[in-house]
Amino acid sequence: MQNSNVMKPLVKDEEIQKFIASFRGEVVLPGDIKYDQARRVWNGMIDRYPALIARCTQVEDVIASVNFARENELLVAVRGGDHNVAGHATCDGGLVIDLSPMKRIEIDPVSRVARAEAGVTWGELDAATQVYGLATPGGVFSETGIAGLTLGGGFGWLRNKYGLSCDNLIAAEVVTAEGQPIRTNQSENPDLLWGLRGGGGNFGVVTTFVFRLHPVGPQVMFVFIFHDGRGEKTKEAIQFYRDFCATAPDEVSSIGFAGIIPPGVAHFPEKIQGTPFFGIGALYAGATDVGRELLQPLRDFSQPLIDFSGIMPYIQAQRAFDEDYPDGLRYYWKSLNLTRLDDRVIDRIVQHARVQPSPLSTTDIWHIGGAVKRSSPEESAFFGREASFLLNAEANWEKPRDDEANIGWARDFVADMSEFSDGSRYLNFAGFQEEGDEMIQKAFGDRYQRLVALKNKYDPTNLFRLNQNIKPSV
Repeated sequence: MQNSNVMKPLVKDEEIQKFIASFRGEVVLPGDIKYDQARRVWNGMIDRYPALIARCTQVEDVIASVNFARENELLVAVRGGDHNVAGHATCDGGLVIDLSPMKRIEIDPVSRVARAEAGVTWGELDAATQVYGLATPGGVFSETGIAGLTLGGGFGWLRNKYGLSCDNLIAAEVVTAEGQPIRTNQSENPDLLWGLRGGGGNFGVVTTFVFRLHPVGPQVMFVFIFHDGRGEKTKEAIQFYRDFCATAPDEVSSIGFAGIIPPGVAHFPEKIQGTPFFGIGALYAGATDVGRELLQPLRDFSQPLIDFSGIMPYIQAQRAFDEDYPDGLRYYWKSLNLTRLDDRVIDRIVQHARVQPSPLSTTDIWHIGGAVKRSSPEESAFFGREASFLLNAEANWEKPRDDEANIGWARDFVADMSEFSDGSRYLNFAGFQEEGDEMIQKAFGDRYQRLVALKNKYDPTNLFRLNQNIKPSV
């Protein structure tokens, strides 16, 4: 029985059947036994009903999907790992181009290059590259798709040493809005490669990503520690973290995060559950003995509530946050870049962190340094490299009745911190982009007009608009 929420597209049934007949993957329709599962995405807040879900297995499927959507004026959503917080991987009444079945990975350990199709997750890519002791900068959650994270920037545990995920994208294969498969690299369509490095999914469907690899692991020194955050201790811990980052070498990439140790989590002793904390995650991209010594101050700062740190496989460090982000939980994340982290800024952060409505939420502070700052505007569309820290109000909760309180907390938090920012933000953590075009323009800064020109060239009708959208001017 078809769900009444599904909006049927104004497409003749014979056109739909013709599309299905030409499709080599699987097309899932409302009423199919697989539909309800196929339409779901990671964020439990997102509950949408597409008219068709095209599960692609090869580039030809993507081409057919793009042509079908364009010719029938269908709304298009592109799904990779489906972990975009804003829910861009799905839509109501349109076509979802689902790339998740496209999992092919090829590693050239001599040239240190990885080719991966758009349905690959970071955990899958890491597993393939670590066979050779190599990695490319990914995120901090192994189930995130490589596609969305890379196109939006890509902050992870290797960023200060080797740059963002998008900085390590050296080539790609793309299906344009006209249904044409093209390649982009430094010699072919180099303008498009520049735009894919942080410009979002605006310019086409990327079917294959080609990454530069670096020597990493297989063992790394990784700190994952929770310090007591009661009273003035959170402020003191953030001050310490700020000062540590000021002198840390590029090999160190880290995150500070304030929150409350949630109840009922097996890894945390019952006596500390419900306790405010300030946690620090940090990875040293180099020799483990050197990393152990350099990261030790993060462990010695105070008597920790609990310490999971140690020398471990890189793949294990990449999974440190996996259990914190289960499918179906409700998520709303909003960020902005901080130009400074002085005591006044810290006081304001602590003030808001203290009143988080959900024990599952955190206030995240990402240090921006090293290779992230060294990339030039001519190398990528990503903006915000001048910031010292990225602040992310990460609202995570369970029940729909708590939506208003948690969304309001994140929005109020970021709005109140705006005086300490240049207005730029990380678009992978942009709430539901409710501020519209003005926010997008600020987020891309002086890259914006060049990105508009690129949009005019590759997608002048804005077929690909369910993303961090740059509207064409033509």
